[in-house]
Amino acid sequence: MKNSFFYIALVLVGLFISCKKEAVEKPKVTYETTSKVKSEVVVDTNQIEVADLPINMEGTNFLIHPIGVISGKGKGIKSSSDSEVSFTVSNYGEYQITGYLKNLKFQEIGKDTIYALTDKPILIETATYLKTFSDKSKQQLLVYSLADMDTNKDGKLDSNDIKSLYISTVSGQKFTKLSVDFQELIDWKIIESKNILYFRTIEDTNKNGEFDAEDNLQYHSVNLSDKDWKVSSYKPV
Repeated sequence: MKNSFFYIALVLVGLFISCKKEAVEKPKVTYETTSKVKSEVVVDTNQIEVADLPINMEGTNFLIHPIGVISGKGKGIKSSSDSEVSFTVSNYGEYQITGYLKNLKFQEIGKDTIYALTDKPILIETATYLKTFSDKSKQQLLVYSLADMDTNKDGKLDSNDIKSLYISTVSGQKFTKLSVDFQELIDWKIIESKNILYFRTIEDTNKNGEFDAEDNLQYHSVNLSDKDWKVSSYKPV
């Protein structure tokens, strides 16, 4: 009898490890249908689109309306009580908006017109106002980390898809992609004295659908004084 219980326990442990490994190893890129990777994202009719109250970045003349969704079952950012549903879809602090946002909408203060950052499917994780850079250069810019393609082909945009780097003016104009398709954004920073944005990405060079130590890091820079925000590559190693 003891041996039977021991055997059952081993089977259960093995199943748990296998399921956990499968979840961890879920690829960010599926290559079987790479040519169709920008296919339409399935619309979840159980989601309700809402807007948070507007944000005004210090020193700017625009309101930013974060747009997100809550599900019909109340899934979203929870309030202090887990039993209560919050209709808040974003957080704001240190000149950065965070969340899982479907879009941002912009409104010039004193005007009624509200317009969207983009009409394409995206999922914004961060939108950062370059406050100190803007003070020195008089250019008011926003930098975004977001998903813009269903790279794992599961029919939705979420944190399991590749994260990309974008930039725009603080009015939401000139919304421009800086990183390369199918390269995962690692990090970015501004060298304010040089007006240069540096960022790193990783390329799935072995095509296993994951980003790991066997893949190549790519190094990029953008001169923010350049009106076209041309991206250049450099090789520090």
